[in-house]
Formats: sequence, C-alpha cells, structure tokens
Amino acid sequence: MILFPAIDIRGGKCVRLLEGRFDQETIFADRPADMAIKWEAQGGKYLHIVDLDGALQGKPVNLDAIRDIIENVSVPVQLGGGIRNLESIEAWLDAGVDRVILGSIAVKDPDLVKEACRQFGERIVVGIDAKGGEVAVEGWGISGGVQATELAKRMADVGVARIIYTDISRDGTLSGVNVESTVELARAAGIPVIASGGVAGMDDVYRVAASPEIEGMIIGKALYTGKIDLKAALCVAEGR
Repeated sequence: MILFPAIDIRGGKCVRLLEGRFDQETIFADRPADMAIKWEAQGGKYLHIVDLDGALQGKPVNLDAIRDIIENVSVPVQLGGGIRNLESIEAWLDAGVDRVILGSIAVKDPDLVKEACRQFGERIVVGIDAKGGEVAVEGWGISGGVQATELAKRMADVGVARIIYTDISRDGTLSGVNVESTVELARAAGIPVIASGGVAGMDDVYRVAASPEIEGMIIGKALYTGKIDLKAALCVAEGR
C-alpha cells in the first residue's frame, strides 16, 4: 500500500480544512515546500498536493508554491485542483508533476477525461469526492447529481487507470476512513482506488492495508496533528 502525505495549499500556505469547508481552515506552514521536504525526509515516497484555490476558481492558482515543492523534493507528486483542460494537464506534467488529478471535469466533460487518458495514460487520475454517496464538485460546494459508484464505473470505461475517493463528511475530522464505501467503489469500478478522508490513527492504516481493493491512502490532518507517525505508518503499509 502506498501512503500519500497530503499538502493542501490555500493562499500560498499549507492548510487543512474541516469537512471541505473553507471557513474551517487551519494553517500548518507558511511555505508548503517545507512540509514536502519534511515528509520526504521521514520516508514519504509519493506526495499528494491539492490547489484548494484552484478547485474553487476552476484554474490553477498557487503556481509558485507548487513549483517550489516540485523543485525541492525528489519523490513524485500528484496534483489536483482546478485542472480542467488538456493544456493545464500537459503544462503540469511538463513541469514535473508525475500524475494529474481531475475532479469536477470528470462529471462535466467525460470526453475530455477520455482524451486525457488517451494522451497521457496512467498519469491521469480521477478524484471522486462524495458525501452520502453523491458526488460533489466545484470545491465540494455543489452536488454533481450522480452517485460515486456510477461515476467510478464511467471513468473506468473511458480509460482512467485509478481513482482517489474522498468521503467529504469525514475529511479533516479524524473520524476514521470509510473503508466500506471505498472498497464498494473499487469493486464497482474494477480499477485501483486510493482512500482519502477521515484518517484518524494507526487503526486506519491497518484497516486499509488489510483491504486488497485499496491501493493507497492519503493522510492529512492525522500527520499534521501527530496522530500518526509517518515512519511507523510506512512500516505497516510496506509490510515491514
């Protein structure tokens, strides 16, 4: 299992939100690259970056902070938030991002996702964010009008190699990963799924590691608040 330390960027700073609410923000670092360097030093092998302002505005916003991360770590990064056209996808991949995460556009323009998969293959990931099983878009503020499992099936059909599934109701709450829904979605799609949202402690690491349908797990607030020690979690994830 792959563990992805999360770096969410808003206003150029590394923050964490509660249940995806922009009015419930905690700042953990003025320079996001400092956190990226820290997680790499502790053994992190893949970083998960989200441009929160980009997700709201529908275009990349925190360009300098993201480039600062790419230039200062050697591990691969995956990036999401406001990437909604082929030009942005190509630009970020050329800039050093290993995988691009498409979110809202997966609901609005599946043909674009299909073309992105055709051009860039496994470097395209779709992020499905849901609350109560229903997809949310536009920075989690609007209902996408489709069930998460149905969207997952559609994305697999157009060639998406893997999905990141976030249970918004648990994100930033330290209430535990929704393993059951994540496994259900993985089985429906038939492709690897990365779990996100609600990671509370080592119990979640063990639970996810025991679920072969789940390829990896994104850890945010639990790392930043010390609920999880990354080195210990990596030992579990890697079977050491």
